[in-house]
Amino acid sequence: MRVYDIIEKKRDNKNLNEEEIKYIIKEYVSGKIPDYQMSAFLMAVYFNGMNEEECFNFAKSMLNSGEKMDLTSIPGIKVDKHSTGGVGDKTTLIVVPIVAACGVKVAKMSGRGLGYTGGTVDKLESIPGVNVSLSMEKFFEIVKSIGCSVVSQTGNLVPADKKIYALRDVTATVESKPLVASSIMSKKIASGADCILLDVKTGKGAFMKTLDDAVELSKIMVKIGKNFGRKVMAVITDMNSPLGNAVGNSLEVWESCEVLKGGGPEDLKKVSVYLAANMLYMAEKGTLEDCITLANEVINNGKAYEKFKEMISAQGGDLSSFDNFETLGKDDVCYEIISEKEGYVSSIDAEKLGKASMILGVGRLKKEDSIDYKAGIILYKKIGDKVEKGDVLAALYSSKTEKCKCAEEIIKEAVVLSHEKVKVAPLIHAKVTDQGVEKF
Repeated sequence: MRVYDIIEKKRDNKNLNEEEIKYIIKEYVSGKIPDYQMSAFLMAVYFNGMNEEECFNFAKSMLNSGEKMDLTSIPGIKVDKHSTGGVGDKTTLIVVPIVAACGVKVAKMSGRGLGYTGGTVDKLESIPGVNVSLSMEKFFEIVKSIGCSVVSQTGNLVPADKKIYALRDVTATVESKPLVASSIMSKKIASGADCILLDVKTGKGAFMKTLDDAVELSKIMVKIGKNFGRKVMAVITDMNSPLGNAVGNSLEVWESCEVLKGGGPEDLKKVSVYLAANMLYMAEKGTLEDCITLANEVINNGKAYEKFKEMISAQGGDLSSFDNFETLGKDDVCYEIISEKEGYVSSIDAEKLGKASMILGVGRLKKEDSIDYKAGIILYKKIGDKVEKGDVLAALYSSKTEKCKCAEEIIKEAVVLSHEKVKVAPLIHAKVTDQGVEKF
């Protein structure tokens, strides 16, 4: 078998068999296939796609490239969640303790952020003392005793994906749906959960810009999961504008705490409760309506926030500085953006806001880049809000005023005002299961 022939076959839009896919993954991971040949293969997939069988075999070959998590020693149904990423998307910090407070175990491995989409591990590391690099023994111990734990992905879990993703990132093949689906699902299957909820973002601040693209990606991932014998559901949520008011690692932890205490922005709370409820539904905790009620109950009675504090404490962290905004460790410079006119906020470009946050120091361009945990943005106006001349649109936090001034220009472009109040777009667009697509 030659890699040249496999590349040629996919270039000519022919379907690859399991042995051919297994060969190219195995040989690339072992270093026998050079980057330039794998790049050619990835570009052929980008243009010609993969059928259902190819996607499954690609995910399976990546899955078998490394270790797999065995969660059978943890009693009960285990659930997991994955988000395709977005600006201000801190739902994992909220959803995990809600689900655990309702009696369902969540053993979650999360990644670091690349670009402006943010990573759950980075957000957690903004909490003083927290340890996300636990041994598997400690990780399992916390999940068994508390009900949930969130740690960084081990390097031995799906090494093929790590190597291939790094190549996709520099060859303009990141957005390929079969490659995205195989990447996500190989890691989720390797993580060992019985049920997997996928939060697929769509809009300006997401990889999937249209609802049709998000639905297509979701269908591929759900099918892969079903072929592995897992219960998988995808919820498609909006990412045209940022979720919540905070963008930035420590700022997003603070906002997550506010939601878990029963406050916080309504859009963030609504999406988080809906995601948590669907995880509970998959874990057979009742009808979806019952599970929405359960999720709201543990927020309102304080059990969800207590569960989050338990988890953070078990991982060595101290949440005391996040009790309120005044005690939160924020960056040296606070720079307010003042509106120069009046009107109604008609749109907030999430992608532009994400780029502005990068200037402030929130994200990283390369995996090895350092980030500023205290940097970020607080939005004081959201879509549909009335704005008077002189109102504060947003506060920027950064280590240098110069960074804030650069970010200000982008944010002024991102926040668009109109004379008339606009209708706020739905937060939740669709749900995809192995039974079909339900659009809202």
